[in-house]
Amino acid sequence: MSWSPDLERQLVAMVPTLVGVLLLSVVTAMVLRGYRTRHPFAPAAAVLRGALQLAAISLVLSGIITSPVWVGLGLGVMLVAAIGVVGRRIGPSPRHFGWAAAAMTLGTIVTLAIVFVSGAIEFSPRYVLAIGGIIVGNAMSIATIAGRRFGEAVTDHWDEVEGWLALGATPRQSTRDLARRSVAFAMIPSTDQTRTTGLVTLPGAFVGAIFGGASPLEAGRFQIVVLAGILCAGSVVAVTLIHLLAPVERKPSAIA
Repeated sequence: MSWSPDLERQLVAMVPTLVGVLLLSVVTAMVLRGYRTRHPFAPAAAVLRGALQLAAISLVLSGIITSPVWVGLGLGVMLVAAIGVVGRRIGPSPRHFGWAAAAMTLGTIVTLAIVFVSGAIEFSPRYVLAIGGIIVGNAMSIATIAGRRFGEAVTDHWDEVEGWLALGATPRQSTRDLARRSVAFAMIPSTDQTRTTGLVTLPGAFVGAIFGGASPLEAGRFQIVVLAGILCAGSVVAVTLIHLLAPVERKPSAIA
């Protein structure tokens, strides 16, 4: 099998990349294992899995990025995978998976509808796939943080929750403050990222757009829409999920 010179150059350029990623993963595992944290090799395994998934998606993206049908299917697969992650993290039961699905789907649809109906970003398959993937991924992280934080807060403050229930409060009323604090906590990373963009961090979408040939102004326009979309989706997803989780009548089981 003969390879084009361009492909050969790309493969050769991957060697130092693989070495660098391997060293970063080894250091991560050594630091966590040295401190005796739980699951010290989980980040390294995540890097390996992510690399394999990126390699696979790179092979198929060129074939689907111009097709609305395939882009929609691709986003659907991303959403289902994200729902699975959130459901497992907040409590692996059919009810939790259903709540995760409702929250993630609502947040994604609301955000993408606003972005493209308003004309903030051109409605085309490649932009739908790019922004949709970013929105789903970040919404998944926010939902996971919110759900786990809420479960931990209810467990830690169970005596307080029981006290409210004993006084006649409804299950939702007894966890109202914990629910609100969990949503606020989950929004902190994305809010801080947005607040410090251009000052502390240069987001990947911005840098990628510039490397792709876009002007700094165009890249900045794309990035601020992405950041606003992440906050919008995250807020809808977190509030919806915690609203569904909030009526608690018994102490939650520990989540690994």
